[in-house]
Amino acid sequence: MNARQVLIGAGAVVVALAAGWFGRELLAPEHGEATHAATDGPCPDGATPLYWKAPMDPSYVRQEPGKSPMGMDLVAECPGRGRSGDANDDAVHIDSATMQKMGVRTALVERRDLARSVRAVGRIAYDERRVTHIHTKVQGWVEELLVDFVGQEVTKGEPLLEIYSPELVATQEELLLAARYRDATGESPFDDVRGGGESLFTATQRRLALWDVPERDVEKLLESRKVKRTLTLYAPASGVVTRLGVRSGMEVQPNSNLYTIADLSRVWVLADVYEYELPWLELGQEAAVELSYLPGKPMTGELTYIAPFLDPKTRTVEVRLELDNAAGKLKPGMFGNAVITGVPRTGALAVPTEAVIRSGTRTNAVVALGEGRFEPREIELGLDTGDGWLEVTSGLAEAEEIVVSSQFLIDSESNLREAVRKLLARDEAEAASPATGHSTMGEE
Repeated sequence: MNARQVLIGAGAVVVALAAGWFGRELLAPEHGEATHAATDGPCPDGATPLYWKAPMDPSYVRQEPGKSPMGMDLVAECPGRGRSGDANDDAVHIDSATMQKMGVRTALVERRDLARSVRAVGRIAYDERRVTHIHTKVQGWVEELLVDFVGQEVTKGEPLLEIYSPELVATQEELLLAARYRDATGESPFDDVRGGGESLFTATQRRLALWDVPERDVEKLLESRKVKRTLTLYAPASGVVTRLGVRSGMEVQPNSNLYTIADLSRVWVLADVYEYELPWLELGQEAAVELSYLPGKPMTGELTYIAPFLDPKTRTVEVRLELDNAAGKLKPGMFGNAVITGVPRTGALAVPTEAVIRSGTRTNAVVALGEGRFEPREIELGLDTGDGWLEVTSGLAEAEEIVVSSQFLIDSESNLREAVRKLLARDEAEAASPATGHSTMGEE
């Protein structure tokens, strides 16, 4: 390297140093701005940071600046403006730009009439009070079956079958003998003789009545003086035969169920409702049932029964509706959609469903205090309408403004601040407590 190259290199170094010094003077803040910025600290207006936290681990907090376990600088947490301006205020402050980015929306706590329609699948069933079982009270054999298939409609007093019973024939003969004896002793001058004939006739006649022999048949027997070989059984009620337990020629006993007849002029609709829907139900409420084969033509009825127990398997309660079925459109075994109009709750304090935060142990709502301040508040709920409204029994007042969107972020921030305050309070308590461990080691 010659002398010329050395001189050129030295000149370049001098020019670079001069340019650096000149640029620093041009870019330096005027009027002491650098000094002012240094004295301001990490928080606006020179405020003292509440604490310092790791940028990647919010649970790592310290009272002084430093490094996180990952080697990153701790970030200062600056105090926000609460209702009182206190750093320990529970309110969360969010600037308007952040609120817009988060999509925060609010609504008012209002009083309104709450109502709910309980919907369930209903099963058409017989009215159990209108079901009749027919038995014979004597042993015998069926001579003729007059009503002989299931589903046949019968009217009250219609003959069902003819039954032959030796016991019944013998009793008819006894009645004719008692009638002749009564007539023969009716003119006796002795009271005991006249009374004996009358009592024997009455006892035999009563026995036939207890066997359900119609009074008209007894009168016909006394008029004709001829014993009837068979007994006719008549339908005690109108309805439809739902069970036939006898055939022609069969022997029957008093415990044999010959017919089951159901009156379908009124039917039951049985439905299962969930336990949380029970507060909306009361006896006497109006209900509607719509069948799939009759769309758009609901049939109205009345809620007449709510079961006093819960099904442990389905966690539901059975309710019963009674419907008029004179037209016969409702047939047992059908399914339909039952809608029970619930009892309205008038003037209830209500909030939208999306405003409620359920944590499992408590229920919260975020109240907007104005000027970008928000306060999570624990509330208690009442009835649920099922269409977006919840009754509030405590924790909120009418006309308060609550957050219905992005409230989870605000509530999380509030919980984080509370956790940090508790952590710092614990650290301060530990620092203030006497170091008993060091004293003991020193004494040793």
